[in-house]
Amino acid sequence: MTATGQASVNRTARLAGALYLALMPFGFFGLLYVPSVVVVPGDPAGTAANVMASEWLFRSGTVSHLIGQVIFVFLVLALHRLLKPVNDGHALVMVVLALLGVPMAFLNEVNHLAALRLLGSTNYGAFSANQLQAQAMLFLDMRQDGILVTQVFWGLWLLPLGLLVFRSGFLPRLLGILLAIAGAGYVIDSGTQLLFPGFATVSQFTFIGEVLFPLWLLIKGVSGRR
Repeated sequence: MTATGQASVNRTARLAGALYLALMPFGFFGLLYVPSVVVVPGDPAGTAANVMASEWLFRSGTVSHLIGQVIFVFLVLALHRLLKPVNDGHALVMVVLALLGVPMAFLNEVNHLAALRLLGSTNYGAFSANQLQAQAMLFLDMRQDGILVTQVFWGLWLLPLGLLVFRSGFLPRLLGILLAIAGAGYVIDSGTQLLFPGFATVSQFTFIGEVLFPLWLLIKGVSGRR
């Protein structure tokens, strides 16, 4: 590979690494931090009070998640450009599985906004305050169920990504193995949570590949010779 070609490949690799790392704080804020601050499990009244007292934070959670999804689209395209030479078919499967979850994630945020609309509106006179709070809690629970569904695709796209990295020759095979383990962890979590709510999760122990992979791309890049 010429010096110019290697520089181009490394720019793509570092772009992908930067996008992957940029995605993480948006996902953490919208999917984990905001619900942990606002939602009180089993307490519609307490949750409603938190939502109305922190409406800007609540809305920021939705916006943060949507921004993360947009970043994710560009991330997948960058990884496709980087890994397509390894195996075109596997790279295409990776893109399809990844992008299938994006419209589902966008649509799922409607549940978040529906809860806010119920709690902030005075036009639903047919319902008491307790009923509105219960309905809002239902929409928040539906959002969590939607996250579990989209998490299936998040896990599935990591499987062909891990395979491509493993077979690439210009990235450490260990990263490919760790990415596949992370993908399997998300799929297992989603399946068990949907079948057995409250079941212990495993992805909190299997995500390490998702941290090491973008760091490697950003710091080390890829070997042009290989």
